[in-house]
Amino acid sequence: MRDYLVIGGSSGIGRGIVEKLSAQGDQVIATHRSGTPADLPGVTWHRHDVLDERSEPIPLPDKLDGLVYCPGSIQLKPFSRFSVEDFLLDYRLQVTGAVSILQKSWPALRKGGAPGIVLFSTVAVGTGFPYHSLVASSKGAIEGLTRSLAAEWAPHVRVNCIAPALTDTPLAASFLNTPEKRESSALRHPLKRVGTPADIAALACFLLGTDASWITGQVLHADGGMGALRS
Repeated sequence: MRDYLVIGGSSGIGRGIVEKLSAQGDQVIATHRSGTPADLPGVTWHRHDVLDERSEPIPLPDKLDGLVYCPGSIQLKPFSRFSVEDFLLDYRLQVTGAVSILQKSWPALRKGGAPGIVLFSTVAVGTGFPYHSLVASSKGAIEGLTRSLAAEWAPHVRVNCIAPALTDTPLAASFLNTPEKRESSALRHPLKRVGTPADIAALACFLLGTDASWITGQVLHADGGMGALRS
């Protein structure tokens, strides 16, 4: 049994990760911003908003064997329609929010057993797409953070990053809310389907566990082949 912290664990990919860790018999502290998350074995929920400085501190255990930072956003529109404030807010959510959580968790991570950290990027960092300037900017910073922190925290803590393509989550609902949109999105991927939270959770839980003990500083693409293939 291992102890994990999942930030943003009540929905989408985060929820898939929490469910899988729970099914493995691990202990999980998971955060949510609103609502009442489902009761899962071994999971303790804590209400926390990474953008709200008034949020109650997350009660961390003495040791952590892994951490996942899931909060994110998908805003797609022409570059000229974004304000500088849009970029700053997105950076706060996706980058400085993660930095703050990582710094606060460092003492517990140092005491963990071969702990692993999983952060999230996007296929749009390595493969340019129009209208993705906002998310690609923030997630590009996450990829840089992944490599730098993996070097600094080795050999005590491993740090890796997953770069998905569009995944069927509530965050992406507006892009998949008709059969036509869903089919069009699926056909853009060489594997001809949209990813699911379970697809990403499987990779995240592998990276957290001891089977990935020789993997660090990597950005792994779970994107249906979109980032590397043309078919």
